[in-house]
Amino acid sequence: MTESKDPAPTDAARSCSVALAGSGGAGVMTAGTLLLDAAARAGLYGLMVRTSGPQIRGGEAAALLRLGPQPLATLDDRFDLLLAIDWQNLHRFADEIPLGPRSLLVGDSDEGEPPGALRASGARCLALPLKRSAKDSGGWVNMVALGLAGALAGVPVPALEAALREGWKRSADALAANLAALQQGVALAGAIDAPRPSPLPAAGAAPAASRWLLSGNEAAGCGALRGGVRFVAAYPITPATELLEWMAPALARVGGTLLQAEDELASVNMIIGASYGGVPSLTATAGPGLALMAEGIGLAVAAEVPIVVVDVMRGGPSTGIPAKSEQSDLSFAVDGLHGDAPRLVLAPTSIADCLDTTEWAVQLAEALQTPALVLSDQFMGQSRCVIDRPAAAGASPATRLSASAPPDGTPYRRYLDTASGISPMARPGTPGTVYTADGLEHTERGIPSSQAADHRRQLDKRLRKLLQHDYGPRWADVEGDAELALITFGSTTGAVREAVARCAAAGLPLRLVALRLLAPLRQDALQAALHGVREVLVVEQNHGGQLLRYLRGRADLPGRPRGLHRPGPLPLRPGELAAAFADWSAAVATTHAAPEVTA
Repeated sequence: MTESKDPAPTDAARSCSVALAGSGGAGVMTAGTLLLDAAARAGLYGLMVRTSGPQIRGGEAAALLRLGPQPLATLDDRFDLLLAIDWQNLHRFADEIPLGPRSLLVGDSDEGEPPGALRASGARCLALPLKRSAKDSGGWVNMVALGLAGALAGVPVPALEAALREGWKRSADALAANLAALQQGVALAGAIDAPRPSPLPAAGAAPAASRWLLSGNEAAGCGALRGGVRFVAAYPITPATELLEWMAPALARVGGTLLQAEDELASVNMIIGASYGGVPSLTATAGPGLALMAEGIGLAVAAEVPIVVVDVMRGGPSTGIPAKSEQSDLSFAVDGLHGDAPRLVLAPTSIADCLDTTEWAVQLAEALQTPALVLSDQFMGQSRCVIDRPAAAGASPATRLSASAPPDGTPYRRYLDTASGISPMARPGTPGTVYTADGLEHTERGIPSSQAADHRRQLDKRLRKLLQHDYGPRWADVEGDAELALITFGSTTGAVREAVARCAAAGLPLRLVALRLLAPLRQDALQAALHGVREVLVVEQNHGGQLLRYLRGRADLPGRPRGLHRPGPLPLRPGELAAAFADWSAAVATTHAAPEVTA
């Protein structure tokens, strides 16, 4: 990426980016969370992304924040401030915390020189007595960092103090000491003579109830509850564990239950059993766990039992990079089951959308009696964001088509081949509705059958109910009407949307299609969304261009569709995307044949 080609950020994207870094136990995540909370109290929006080393727990860690007067869904191109409590292995984050000549690099004066990889950025370096200031106040060094970073970003001191007071769980004496440490950090910021980051514009304080501060995992859990989920079984796995930790007490408050299973195979079979018994059910996992669940998900397809599986994607294959993000489970999600096994696959487009899309997934699974896979990822799942308070839950949770006791002598046909493909599902214990629900192919009554006619009838039925359903406009976000179109999904949407805004400000209009329902692919709706488009560029975060391959195999895309894709763990950033889109547009105009695009 070269700065000269980047369409400049628009005024609407004005923000300040701050990175807080240190070794395990330094408290940078706590400081980052409090800074995000303070920004919300000051009427600002914000995003905080967690990053850590390969060991997941312990070792180096960093909280990457972006604050601004408008909702934010992606990190910016570079950071205005990197504040390091120590330099332990911080060089490992050099690519994740891009700095430039206008950036400020602050470290403890007793910790030596910054790593060469960071000094090479040209950032202005400044050594301050962080730990000595903490010792003088009797507080913690991360609270000094909170005051320093907040003051440099322009977050009002009263908001910083209020966030600390509200989140404090220890003694009053310790709180007083750490409020003093925060003030020490504010004083250090005031004494800096060197050029500093431009502070954020003043924002009117938002009513406390008007903003939510939550992670994508928490949002997905909230959406599941709104959708009606009352049973969860799961095995902990990074980066999905926080979803389960949030849901455990939340489920108890609404009369539900969470059970930690012995492994992923047990968890998926437990939720199939609970759903068979009439309780909407969910499990959450990551790529390795999803692979283990494949046979169970296939059972749910064949037996037409509704379940929801939230896959918080991470770098792969195998154990891969557990604490980093990647959109590399898509191919497995849409095509990874044995046999012809149609299922729902959805992907939220932001942290806030994790709530709405997971709620929708539960409703669709229940209505269509089928598994629904929700593709979140580490970026959304473990990041925290300030969002406007979501609207209250609308319609009541979707309910499955239930069977009542049939007339005397009438056999219950659980898998009746209806016009909609949806047949009444009986709860166990309903008189006259005993049937077999397993993975064998079956007749309409559920009797195992190997007859070709029965197999085709049930295959057609299971596919028809997904293809004929009216999904409405929620299948994708379609924005703009330009002749050049971008297609993306999941967490990449935020960076692509901001890059499109930058290109528009520079005189380059682009159309954006952010897919939310990936399977079944709404081919007619996608064709309508691309009406008048000459060329398509598919943007995603994985190595093989999985979305591009999927769309090429199932849709008639205009022109010569190309891909812009790279694997994690580095996120796609708005500036590099805007530059790549400009290059792609110029090449299309010159050659009338879109080239491959790299980021």
